[in-house]
Amino acid sequence: MNRFLPKQAYIALCLTATSNIAQAGSDLSEAFANPTQPKAVWLNAGFYTLHFDHDKGLRNANPGLGLEWTLNDTYALTVGGFKNSDHQHSNYIGMYVMPWRWESFKLGAVVGTFDGYPRANQGGWFPALVPMVSFEGERWGLNTAIIPSVNDKLYGGISFQLKYKISP
Repeated sequence: MNRFLPKQAYIALCLTATSNIAQAGSDLSEAFANPTQPKAVWLNAGFYTLHFDHDKGLRNANPGLGLEWTLNDTYALTVGGFKNSDHQHSNYIGMYVMPWRWESFKLGAVVGTFDGYPRANQGGWFPALVPMVSFEGERWGLNTAIIPSVNDKLYGGISFQLKYKISP
């Protein structure tokens, strides 16, 4: 891992963030009952990542285009593409599971898959579980993710994703 987020803390955070999935089964069923009528649709322009390893020549600005399709207060689908920290193009698809809320803040994780990282699965698709804090205002929001370092395959950091609500 890295000196900022020990492996055990990351695992505990991921397990805690996703522990409500089984308990929220009816929430998930409700979320997919009418997926063509989202609660909100958010557009984003990629990420900005503060990497834990500053000496690797990584790209901090990760421009791209993404979409978040909010199903209900807990679940949202996400898809997009961006220029990753290794200066390559990446795609992602996943689901936000955000079971805890306080005012305009949500806490949980995104469960999904990414590609485009040359040292991770030879650039192919790989699964990811990423702890997430999200702030959602009337029109603007901010997703903040804790990206783990994985040996010499993926370099960790704190990633920020500004988003704009386009509907409703």
